[in-house]
Amino acid sequence: MFNALFEDQRSISYKKGETLCKQGTIASQVFYIEEGFAKVYIEHKDKNVILRILSKGDIVGFENLNHGEYYDYSAAALADCKVKALSFKVLHERMSNNHEVKDKILGYTNYCISGFFNRFISLTQKQLHGRLADAILHLVNDVYKSDEFELDLTRKDMAEFTGMSTESAIRIMKEFHNDKIINLEGKTLKIVSLKLLEKLSDLG
Repeated sequence: MFNALFEDQRSISYKKGETLCKQGTIASQVFYIEEGFAKVYIEHKDKNVILRILSKGDIVGFENLNHGEYYDYSAAALADCKVKALSFKVLHERMSNNHEVKDKILGYTNYCISGFFNRFISLTQKQLHGRLADAILHLVNDVYKSDEFELDLTRKDMAEFTGMSTESAIRIMKEFHNDKIINLEGKTLKIVSLKLLEKLSDLG
């Protein structure tokens, strides 16, 4: 959707674990994921909460475009990735000259905000099994767009994405595997029963 907006920007390579933007630093640009995967997360004391998983074509930073002097979150590469950055100044100029671009940015920002609301409901209203089911469905439908993929998230990442301890995340993923809801071999995750996974998500 936004490839043309960033086509004249230089690609920057990030290694797994490297930071794209840091919570509390001055917000000055948006980041476009050209290749690979990244995570957007809130840092809180000794525990993080992952808000979004970014894949090819996703953007982080629009939330600070019109308000917020500082980034309210951090973003880091989950795997080696290529990213393009665009300053707020240039982005404002392109928005003022192209209403279609402005409408797309507003639509994408609303989509992200809606996703944040869904994450809030999942983390605060659902039990552990429902949270993990939500997380896996998000990976299937929005990130990898496949029912079988190499999982770039560590078990610790999965715990931070579902608001549970690492031990609980490992235990429930093993339960899902034993119950033939998913098949997990090493880092390869395959959906065995999408119906059961969706049911767990609905039940919460």
